[in-house]
Amino acid sequence: MKSLYLLSAFLCTQLFSSQVLIHHTTNYFGPNANPVPEFTDALISQNTNVTLIGDYYFGHGDNTFSNNVKVEIPLIPEKVSVKVWKTLIEYYSVTDEIVSRRSMQKNNGFATGDFYIQTRIRILSEKKNSPSLVLNSTLKTASGSDFKNRRFFNTAGYYFDVELGKSFVFDDSFIDEIRLVSDFGFFSWDVQTPNINVQDDAVMYGLKFILKHKNISLENTFSGYGGWIKRVEDYGNKPMVFSSRLNFELRKTLWFLQFQRGIKYFPFEQIRVGVQIPLENLTPKFFDKK
Repeated sequence: MKSLYLLSAFLCTQLFSSQVLIHHTTNYFGPNANPVPEFTDALISQNTNVTLIGDYYFGHGDNTFSNNVKVEIPLIPEKVSVKVWKTLIEYYSVTDEIVSRRSMQKNNGFATGDFYIQTRIRILSEKKNSPSLVLNSTLKTASGSDFKNRRFFNTAGYYFDVELGKSFVFDDSFIDEIRLVSDFGFFSWDVQTPNINVQDDAVMYGLKFILKHKNISLENTFSGYGGWIKRVEDYGNKPMVFSSRLNFELRKTLWFLQFQRGIKYFPFEQIRVGVQIPLENLTPKFFDKK
């Protein structure tokens, strides 16, 4: 009986020691796994919008091509909306060093991302001496693929944040409008370990500065989040990013080009191109008096 007990203890020890401790952070996964949440200009659209995005992430040993589709449907125009988005597919190619660092099984391949579902509620309307305030509630599902190659987490997450925005309009000036937006919230996601599941909780934050001239605008955004878990020196659940995005509106359709740089714990640079298409005919008319 004693020999059987010792054998069982040995096997259990070998089982747990052979399991790899996975770091669920942006520093050990692909760029679309748990990125810094994006935030808007603290406004809710009047019409349904579909946004098509193409991304190229490069540098630091990981090259990733991906696309993303976002759909925002206003249930009450400019007051309440539902937004969903997903990385439909990504192609990645990484160096041997990255394979070893992340405990991946191969250097390249395809993966598909998580579904995000968000509700947006306008709490305050913008007035002459007061800003607009929008509350977002977002769920990240554990629907991404290729966890074994560290492309997407196999756990769910969620976040709550508020966007605060105020515009300053100028007459007889090259700059028609300056808009300032801030974002603050709580971000949480599950982290699996060999013995127990825990939750990494983080404070998320962001600042956005928008310059507008007729149908052209330039957005500069600084954002990030900071979690509490720290296993190793470069664990990396405190990513920070900075992005510049140029928007061009043509016949109500918005085209944009963006460059994003990872400042800390987000080892990727990004080039993004996209288009936002309004679909007025697909906008719900729940409160249409007609």
